[in-house]
Amino acid sequence: MTALQRMIAFTVLVTGSFGGQEMSWGQSAPVIEVGKFSSDQPGTGLPGGWKPLTFKKIPKQTEYVLVKDGEQVVVKATSDASASGLTKEVAINPQDYPIVHWRWKIESLLQHSDVSRKDRDDYPARLYITFAYDPDRVSFGRKLKYKAGRALFGDIPIGALNYIWETKTPVGTIIENAYTDFAQMIVVESGPSRVGMWVEEERNIYEDYKKAFGEEPSLINGVAIMSDTDNTKERVVAFYGDIEFRKAAK
Repeated sequence: MTALQRMIAFTVLVTGSFGGQEMSWGQSAPVIEVGKFSSDQPGTGLPGGWKPLTFKKIPKQTEYVLVKDGEQVVVKATSDASASGLTKEVAINPQDYPIVHWRWKIESLLQHSDVSRKDRDDYPARLYITFAYDPDRVSFGRKLKYKAGRALFGDIPIGALNYIWETKTPVGTIIENAYTDFAQMIVVESGPSRVGMWVEEERNIYEDYKKAFGEEPSLINGVAIMSDTDNTKERVVAFYGDIEFRKAAK
């Protein structure tokens, strides 16, 4: 399944599951807790407020369960030649909350993944952020592409940032997805040096979006976590900790 198809499935789930209504938080709080997995109970199903993201053409799904790792409850993902994710609808202004902070851990790298190749577009762990279409913030060229995509696929996001754990691509690389320029891949971890360790991550979404797409970001309308191995047919286990958006330090 292509990245654009995944974006479409993600958007349909977000807008359809909630009747087109956006979930929002008070925009004056210093922190917005999007994924408070540590407050859930292990073995109780999916984390509160999150929905499964599945794909029609991929019969085997990644398994997501709440487990206790040390003193914290986290999401454990097991992907075995499979692909699916967990998603949550949000309505966050990236100018007000430009910082995303999360923690994750993987047990192994994928041996055959490659961010530049369509047939190897798999990752042991990714954080996926989509942005709503706002015609006032989009260049003329991207408007034309968006309208063409919408004519074919219906309501789709104007863009997505994929923060990924890659096998060999250098950390800091921003690369267009092998299938579509609507999705940009940002390598935040690469290689084996931190495999098996909990890693704290923090990114400035506002700045990343401008670097990746060359324009101002619109409203963030969805967040997802996903571990997928449907292309490489490998097996990985990953863990996801709490996810939150923060105001920039003054």
